[in-house]
Amino acid sequence: MNHSFHKIIAGLSLILMLASASTKAQVAKWDSTYRPGAYLKKVEAFKTEGIKKKDYVFLGNSITAGTDWGKLLDLPNAKNRGISGDITFGVLERLDQVITGKPSKVFVLIGINDVSRNIPDSIILRNYKNIIGRIKAGSKKTKIYFYTLLPVNSSFNKFKNHYGKDEHILWLNSEIRKLADKKVTIIDLYPAFLDSESHLKANLTHDGLHLKPEGYQVWAEVLKKGDYLK
Repeated sequence: MNHSFHKIIAGLSLILMLASASTKAQVAKWDSTYRPGAYLKKVEAFKTEGIKKKDYVFLGNSITAGTDWGKLLDLPNAKNRGISGDITFGVLERLDQVITGKPSKVFVLIGINDVSRNIPDSIILRNYKNIIGRIKAGSKKTKIYFYTLLPVNSSFNKFKNHYGKDEHILWLNSEIRKLADKKVTIIDLYPAFLDSESHLKANLTHDGLHLKPEGYQVWAEVLKKGDYLK
C-alpha cells in the first residue's frame, strides 16, 4: 500500500515538473523596453523634420525605412518614419510625433521584429489596436492604412530569429484583416510577395527579410492598383 502510494506521489511530482518545464519553455523571454541603437537619434531627427496635414506618413521598421517613398511613389509629401529594428512598443512610444502633425494618411507596417523577439502574438495584436485607437483619437481626419506582415525566406540563412515562425505571421495577418472599419483600410501585402512554397519571393529580397528595389516596385504597384494614394 505504502509502495503504491509513493509511486503515485512520484508520478504526480514528475507530471508537475514536466508541466512546469513545458510552461517555462512556452513562455519565452521578451522585452517591451527594447529599442534599436539608432532609435533616439532617429526620433530626434523626425522631431526636427516635423509632419504637416498634407503629409502621407510611412510608419514602421527597416522594411519601411528601406526606400525613398517620395521618389518611389512620386509623392513629394511622403514622410518616412521607419526605424530599423523597431517593434510595436517603439512605434507606440513615438506615435505622438505622428499624431500631433495630423497627417492626411498613415501607412503602418510593424510586427516582424516583435515576432523575432518572441513577443506574444496577443500582445502584438493589442499594440496594433492601441496604435489604431490612438491615431483615431488624436487625429480624427487621418486615414489609417494597416499592412499585413510580409513573408520571410529562410533559405538566405541570415535572420534566424525571424525564421520558423510562419504560424505567428499567419495568425497576426488573419487578425490584422479583422481590424478594417470605416477609418481603417487593410492593405494585404502578404500575398503579393509570396512564392509557391509560402516564402518571400527570392527575387524580391537580398537577405530573406528586407526588400530589393524590385520588392518595393511590387509594393508600389499594390498601392497604385488599390488607389490608396489618392
